[in-house]
Amino acid sequence: MLRSAVLATASAWVLVPQASFAQTSTQTGAQNLPPVTVAAPEARRRATTAAPRRAQRSAQTVSNPKPEPPRSVGFVETARGPVHGYVANRSSSGTKTSTPIMETPQAVSVIGAEQIRDQKPNKLDEALRYTAGVRAGTFGADTRNDWWLIRGFKSDDVGLFLDGMQLFYTSYASWKLQTPNMERVEVLRGPSAVLYGGSSPSGIVNVISKMPPAEPIRYIETGVNNFGNAYVGFDVGGPVATQPQDGKLFYRVVGQVQNGPTQVNFTPDNNYFIAPSVTWKPDADTTFTVLASASKQDTRGINFLPYQGTVTNAPFGKIPTSFFVGDPNVDKFTREQEMLGYLFERNLTDDLTFRQNARFAHVDVTYRGYVGNGWSDINTANLARYNWYAKDTANQANLDNQLEYRFDTGPVKHTMLFGVDLKGYQIDDYQAFQIGTVPSINVFNPVYGLPDIPFTGPPFRNFLITQKQAGTYLQDQMKLGNFTLVLSGRNDWVETTQAARDTGATVASQNDSQFSGRAGLIYNFDNGIAPYISYATSFNPIIGLNASNQLFVPETGQQAEVGLKVQPGGFDGYFTVSAFDLKRQNVPTTAPGIVPVLQNQSGELTSRGIELEAVANVTRELKLIGAFTSYHLFTSKDLDPTMVGKTPTNTPQLLASGWADYTFKDGPLAGFGFGGGVRYVGSSWADAANTLEVPAVVLGDLALHYEWQNWRTALNVINLTDKVYVASCSSASSCFYGDRRRVTASVSYKW
Repeated sequence: MLRSAVLATASAWVLVPQASFAQTSTQTGAQNLPPVTVAAPEARRRATTAAPRRAQRSAQTVSNPKPEPPRSVGFVETARGPVHGYVANRSSSGTKTSTPIMETPQAVSVIGAEQIRDQKPNKLDEALRYTAGVRAGTFGADTRNDWWLIRGFKSDDVGLFLDGMQLFYTSYASWKLQTPNMERVEVLRGPSAVLYGGSSPSGIVNVISKMPPAEPIRYIETGVNNFGNAYVGFDVGGPVATQPQDGKLFYRVVGQVQNGPTQVNFTPDNNYFIAPSVTWKPDADTTFTVLASASKQDTRGINFLPYQGTVTNAPFGKIPTSFFVGDPNVDKFTREQEMLGYLFERNLTDDLTFRQNARFAHVDVTYRGYVGNGWSDINTANLARYNWYAKDTANQANLDNQLEYRFDTGPVKHTMLFGVDLKGYQIDDYQAFQIGTVPSINVFNPVYGLPDIPFTGPPFRNFLITQKQAGTYLQDQMKLGNFTLVLSGRNDWVETTQAARDTGATVASQNDSQFSGRAGLIYNFDNGIAPYISYATSFNPIIGLNASNQLFVPETGQQAEVGLKVQPGGFDGYFTVSAFDLKRQNVPTTAPGIVPVLQNQSGELTSRGIELEAVANVTRELKLIGAFTSYHLFTSKDLDPTMVGKTPTNTPQLLASGWADYTFKDGPLAGFGFGGGVRYVGSSWADAANTLEVPAVVLGDLALHYEWQNWRTALNVINLTDKVYVASCSSASSCFYGDRRRVTASVSYKW
């Protein structure tokens, strides 16, 4: 009865078929709502007799057992607010409460807006390139989606979160988040299902949106790169004049228009978005923020190129990186996406806080094209192609209710969190392909202008899949002296249904229920050293179909992790090292020998490794980031015994990177700065048998910038030496070139 009731409630969030919601969307943040900072202290409406208790509790939460590093005057960090320089001291992704990173017994990385500005990533996965444990840009210069692996596992599909709420995708109904609207990007490594429900056992990427500011913002920026792709963006916001009895009102609008070509012929990257938000504070204890966004992308599909001719030479040499394998008369990839949601927080008493966060999101993706399918005749440089069409429309609705209670039992200080969340997801999945109807194309003398060749057979996917999920979770952060113990538990109830689109008849359904748990312990020595240990389990009810058009069974996972965090006294930065043993069962993997690329679920994958990360504001002028990742990823169980011990494709097992930025603060060069970084991506495999190797690559990035009064100019270069390389291969016929040198010149003005 309980499962039926909560799932019925979740189903209400998906409401009616997607088409009727084409102009609506919503999203939920599952963490602390950021209090809006105002210039003067705000009087509490309640009696002040409890104020000393609140002040005491605040001091307990914020203070560390060591001196706080020096910060900029007037800067107060919140778990969802701006980051000072490159160093964040707090995060809410690991606990859903405002917790110091040094007291979180799990690996957490935070990328702030200043780092994003300095490095100028074109999309989300590029912002992750200097983060430990993350392989960003798996498929190279792909303009369609953001791709990344965490601890060796694909996590962009079930590991993407916005303001603490999941943006799951399957098939081609993927989401696109905009870097200009990101206040911070938090990477939580390891299983997180205990707080978030279904998610990647290897970790999540949680993007925190820019919120309405207390002080006015007026900002405009324009830029262009060497391929001719140009953009204009803006960010405006601040307080709105109100009567005292009406509380305080703040707003923000972020937007950008981007248009132009890329390194691949006939492949534009046209992207448009706008993201308005409003925060209302009726009193000192209540905050209500409404977040909306709408975006549209127009590009074309990525090239699927053969191993011989990209990684190794064909008889004629290498395929040019600018070669377009499809036909501009037919190929297209378009995405229309809308979201609408709110974040609500109310301090019920000095020690009791209620939060409710909600979002509805809608996405509509059309993917049409002629896709590369290996050589038809390698000696004449002719590539085979197949006919492809996908039309995927998805709705996702989230509701997360949290009650946080702070209390003491003797010498033990508790932060207790109780939550109930609901999620509804529905995808209208239509996919068709056909081999033998599209003529081959010559790599060096391509002929374009083919007609739109019709499909003669039925689609291979024509389903409406619905999933309703309800979860309840409980967490206690217990602090005794320098010890912090985190215990978390959660149970999920999930119902998944697959229906035929043409008849509406239910063809498959399944119900699942699973408990997830986590235990972590960390000790903060007075000298800034903090060893920790944790163990967590994971449950992920996958939405999707295998190569036989059957529903996937849920993934499960387990991880043990030990680590060390170091934050020397008086030093604005920290160092972390973590070692982990992660197992992932029922993993979707590419089904070999099937075109188009489909997936089946193998037995078990194991990832064991070590990660090191350093981030510091060394001086006022110098900021540093360093990361090193080494792991062994292998198939530990499989129905095919020859696959045991093999490493999946697309997966390098060694990553290293370093970035530095220096800005003169005084003297004749005041305002001028420069930065640069080096990235090492280890070798990977292009086939399941591990016989075809994709070589390692070393890439350099560069940044030059100058600020004068309210102006800022910048020149950002990725792949400084213009190295031609293959980012990865899914198979011997599906390889993907990495980014060529991209030079972006920009100028901005704020007032």
